Amino acid sequence: MVVDDSAVVRGLETRILESDPAISVIASVGNGQAAVQALDRHDVEVIVLDIEMPVMDGITALPLLLKKAPGVKIVMSSTLTLRNAEISLKALEAGASEYVTKPSSSRELTGGADFKQELIEKVKVLGAAARRASGGVARVAPRPAAPSSAAPPAAAAAAAAPGRVPSLHQAAAQIQLRQAGNERPDIIAIGSSTGGPQALFTVLGGIKKLGGVTQPILITQHMPATFTTILAEHITRLAGLQAKEGENGEVIQPGRVYIAPGDWHMLVDTRGTDRVLRLTQDAPENFCRPSVDPMFRSIAKVYGRRVLAVVLTGMGADGARGGKVIADAGGTVIAQDEATSVVWGMPGATAQAGVCSAVLPLPDVAPYIHKFANRRV
Repeated sequence: MVVDDSAVVRGLETRILESDPAISVIASVGNGQAAVQALDRHDVEVIVLDIEMPVMDGITALPLLLKKAPGVKIVMSSTLTLRNAEISLKALEAGASEYVTKPSSSRELTGGADFKQELIEKVKVLGAAARRASGGVARVAPRPAAPSSAAPPAAAAAAAAPGRVPSLHQAAAQIQLRQAGNERPDIIAIGSSTGGPQALFTVLGGIKKLGGVTQPILITQHMPATFTTILAEHITRLAGLQAKEGENGEVIQPGRVYIAPGDWHMLVDTRGTDRVLRLTQDAPENFCRPSVDPMFRSIAKVYGRRVLAVVLTGMGADGARGGKVIADAGGTVIAQDEATSVVWGMPGATAQAGVCSAVLPLPDVAPYIHKFANRRV
């Protein structure tokens, strides 16, 4: 279901989504109240929900939609402004699964290949997650594919692949755990994407409640600029840890949380006896900037085996290769399990790569980090 007060935007988003034969738009409405009422008539897996609408806005409609259809996945949709980023983060805290930043003009909306690909990928992956949660049965039959002799672009095919992950019991049978490192870590590194903000609030808030850690925590969450600024503020407020966006050349301090700024890879480097952050705009990895893999690789290079890396919910496979570098250097890698992940792409790929010492439900991640970070050696 597409929910937007602009008939033009609704039409454009519907055409974008239905250009993929796996997606059927079965409802299109102009405000939150109409969306809530539409759930009485339609069985929906994913809702693309605008923020600013008359009658009932998206943030007001969100809890009503989730109450009426608990298994539905909601993608918040808004233009990229500081205010909308703040509202989108609040929506993620309240149960939305994802967000997309729509272009600010119809012209950009029509011609923006990046927006089209992002919208389609997120809806497909979340639709697959909704089906797995409901027992694997599609509630909405996809439209038959139109005949075509053209193969899908390699990038689009690769990006769509994360949605095709094994079931929980199939994946569990393929996971081989390795022994955790013997050293107390000097740094904690976390990678996340879809569902990541909620997971980060849970993990970091749990660490604080258990007494905190002295190690710095570096986080790469797939988000655009502006959103990462707000994410750091929310972590400080909700988790009670001192968080900020990383700055180029900044000396890494104990007990601080550093967020990779949107559109920048955040790496670790050395300067004399100091360990410092380095921001780069090198090419995206795994279709992402910031990306988890370059952060993990740089941390392994500087900290060696004294690393604890965590891969949380997210689509794609970012973090799996970097996790292997950390594990091969003697560090410790853990991942969130499928049952508690919004999307088990990143943690699933990491777990199935055989680099993890533990694959844990989200509530168990903070206790593991706290115990491991405070271990006596």
